[in-house]
Amino acid sequence: MVIGINSSYLHSNIRSYVIEELKDHSTSIMISGSFDPRLPKVLQDATTASPIPTSTFTSENDTQCGELMILNYGHIEKLFIGAILSLITLLTIAGNCLVVISVCFVKKLRQPSNYLIVSLALADLSVAIAVMPFVSVTDLIGGEWIFGHVFCNVFIAMDVMCCTASIMTLCVISIDRYLGITRPLTYPVRQNGRCMAKMILCVWLLSASITLPPLFGWAQNVNDDKVCLISQDFGYTIYSTAVAFYIPMSVMLFMYYRIFKAAKRSAAKHKFHGFPRPEESEGMISANGNMKIHKESEECTNFSKLLRNDRKNISIFKREQKAATTLGIIVGAFTICWLPFFILSTARPFICGTECSCIPFWLERTFLWLGYTNSLINPCIYALFNRDLRTTYRNLLQCRYRNINRKLSAAGMHEALKLAERPDHALTRRQSRENFRSITKPLPKNP
Repeated sequence: MVIGINSSYLHSNIRSYVIEELKDHSTSIMISGSFDPRLPKVLQDATTASPIPTSTFTSENDTQCGELMILNYGHIEKLFIGAILSLITLLTIAGNCLVVISVCFVKKLRQPSNYLIVSLALADLSVAIAVMPFVSVTDLIGGEWIFGHVFCNVFIAMDVMCCTASIMTLCVISIDRYLGITRPLTYPVRQNGRCMAKMILCVWLLSASITLPPLFGWAQNVNDDKVCLISQDFGYTIYSTAVAFYIPMSVMLFMYYRIFKAAKRSAAKHKFHGFPRPEESEGMISANGNMKIHKESEECTNFSKLLRNDRKNISIFKREQKAATTLGIIVGAFTICWLPFFILSTARPFICGTECSCIPFWLERTFLWLGYTNSLINPCIYALFNRDLRTTYRNLLQCRYRNINRKLSAAGMHEALKLAERPDHALTRRQSRENFRSITKPLPKNP
C-alpha cells in the first residue's frame, strides 16, 4: 500500500538531522578544546523553533487501517442509518422465526422436503442475531471496531459460516427441486428425514470448513485496534469466495436452466387442446362406408385412460412451471444480493494488498448489507409460492394459534373445490361427456 509523505514530514526530518549534526559538531569542538560562543545560540534556536504541524503519516508496519476507513457521521445520518439497519435486522428475525415456528409446530408442514427450508431459516436467523447487530454498531460509529481482538476472530467465523450455510442451503434446495421434477417417481421415495438430515449436516460442515483456516494459522485476519477484517491472503480469498459463492451460484444457475428447459419441453409436449373427437381416434372408416368400432367397454376403458393421462400431464406441466418460477426468483434474488459483494471481496486483495482495505468504507458496507438483505427476502419468497406457509403466517400474525392444522386442511379442501370449478376443468368434464356419448352412440342401420 502506498502511503503519501508530505512536505512537513520532510521538513521535520531535515530539522532533526541538522540538530544531530550540530550536536555532534559541538561535541567534537568541546573535545578538541575550542569553543565557539555562537554555538549555544544556534542549538537553542534549532531546538526551540516553532513547532511544525504534525502530518498524518503513519508507518506501514502499524497498518492503521482504521485511520483510512473510519467515517464521521452527523446525528441525522446516524439516526437514518440506524433506523434502516435496525429495520432490516428485526424483519429478518421475525420472518425467519415465522418459518421455523410454522414448520416445527404445524403438522402438515412437517415434511422432509421442508427440512431444508428450516435449515435455511436457521442460517438466516443466525446472521440476523449473531452478525447484524455488531455490524450495525460498527457502522453507526463510522466503522471503528470496538469489541476487541479475540471477539474479532469469533465474529468473522460466525459471519462467514452463517452466510455460507445460507448460500449453500439455497444451492441444495435448487438440487432438491430439480430432482423432484425430473424424477417424480424415484426421488420422493429417497426423500426421507434421514437423507435430509445428512444433506443439512454436510452443508453446515462445509460452511464451517471455510472459517477454520484463519483460526489455525493459514491466513490471519486483519485485526488492529480499530479494524476487524477477514484475511486478505490471496489463496484464502480465492478458496473462500469460490466455495462460499461462485460454485453454489453456478450449480443454482445450472439447475434453474434444466428446470426451465424441462418446463418448456413439457409445455410443447403436453399442451392441452381438449379430447380427440371420435372420428379422430377410435373409429376407422372402411371401404364400404361402415364404421368399425370396438366394444363399448373397451372404448370406455380407453377413454378413461386418455382422460387420466391428460390430467396427469397437466399436473406435471403446472408443477414444472411453478418450480421454474420459484427457483428463478430465488436465483435472481440471490444473485442480485450477493454478487456485488463477492466480486468486491475477490478483487480487494489484488487491488489493495493483503495488509488493509483501500476500498471506500461506504461502498463495502452497502454491498455487505445488500447481501444480508437476502436473509430477509428468503422467507418472503417461500411464503409467496407456498399456500400452506402463507396461511400459517397469516394465522400466527393474527394470533390464531389454535386449530391451525384444521384450518390448513379446510383451506386445502376449499382450494380443491375451487380448482374443480374452474372453467378449464368444466370444459374438460363437458368434453368428456360429449366424447363419451359420441363413442357409445349406436350407428344408424343401413336401409
